[in-house]
Amino acid sequence: MSIYTKTGDAGETGLYTGERVRKSSLRVAVYGTVDELDSVLGLARAFVAKAEVRERVLALQKKLPALMADLASRAQDAMIAETDVAALEQAMDELEGRLPPLTSFLVPGDTQGGAALDHARTVTRRAERLFCRLSEEEEVHDTDRRYLNRLSDYCFLLMRLEDQ
Repeated sequence: MSIYTKTGDAGETGLYTGERVRKSSLRVAVYGTVDELDSVLGLARAFVAKAEVRERVLALQKKLPALMADLASRAQDAMIAETDVAALEQAMDELEGRLPPLTSFLVPGDTQGGAALDHARTVTRRAERLFCRLSEEEEVHDTDRRYLNRLSDYCFLLMRLEDQ
């Protein structure tokens, strides 16, 4: 099977549910940004020095296909569940308990891994902003919105853990 299909040559792509949409659609921009996030997280995982952070990043990457499937679908049950949001919250609570309190703004770049994780945080924020715009036009899963919101905070905490 060839890598190219030619089905997108006219500026359309297929959603997970089989519908065809313009590649310029907001829905495609959202899941494309989550795809970009996956790449940035892969870069971060390649750079981080701490095994714990690498494992946590890999776990995040394994969850992103479900998020992208949600975003690339219409009228389907959510693949990101309340338990996924709760798991991120639990992981963040645990990390916050181990990290010293913040006393000033952080400047990214102390380590390559930390800088890549901060990049992941900002890509996640962009995905969340696009998601919010999409939610004004189309029906979306609220669990996806909350997951993206928690994910950016989690990336921040992982950066702090890596740079500590």
